[in-house]
Amino acid sequence: MSPAWRRWVGSRDSLTLRLTEAGRPRPFQVQLLDQRTGTPRRDEAQALALPPGRQAWLREVALCLGESPWVVARSVAPLEGLPAHDLEHLGERSLGSWLFRQPDLERGEIEVTRAPAGFHPDRGPWGRRSVFRHGDFRVLVQEWFLDAMADDLGLPSR
Repeated sequence: MSPAWRRWVGSRDSLTLRLTEAGRPRPFQVQLLDQRTGTPRRDEAQALALPPGRQAWLREVALCLGESPWVVARSVAPLEGLPAHDLEHLGERSLGSWLFRQPDLERGEIEVTRAPAGFHPDRGPWGRRSVFRHGDFRVLVQEWFLDAMADDLGLPSR
C-alpha cells in the first residue's frame, strides 16, 4: 500500500472530518442507500460475535463530495444495546458524526481488504473495517474508498 493510501486507510480519526477537509470547497453529504433490520453476512456476524441468523441494524451510505461518491460504507450493529433513539434518526448524517462525539468510544483493529463493497456498483482500491464500542453498544463499520476519490485527490492506484 502506498504511503498516501496508508494515511487514509490506517487513520483512526473521523473519516467524515477528513473527507470534508480534503474535498473543500465541495460540500460533503451523506446519501442514505438503505437502513433496516436484517441478517448480517456471515463475516459481519463473526466480527461482532453474533450467532448465525441473528437480526441486526444494517445501514448503507455513500459519502459524497459534491455529487461524487468518494466512499461507500456499511454499518452493522446488534439490536441489543442499540441506541435506537440516536441512530434511527441519523437520516443523511454520517454515523461518524455521532460515534466520534461519544466520550468512551473505543475502536478495534482495522482490517484492510481489496474486495469490492458488494452493495454499490462503484469500485475502488481499498476497503477497511473495524468494530467500535461505546458502553454496551458495538458496531462494525466498513468503508470502501472509491476510484472517484483517488482521481479527485490524485492518489495512486494502490
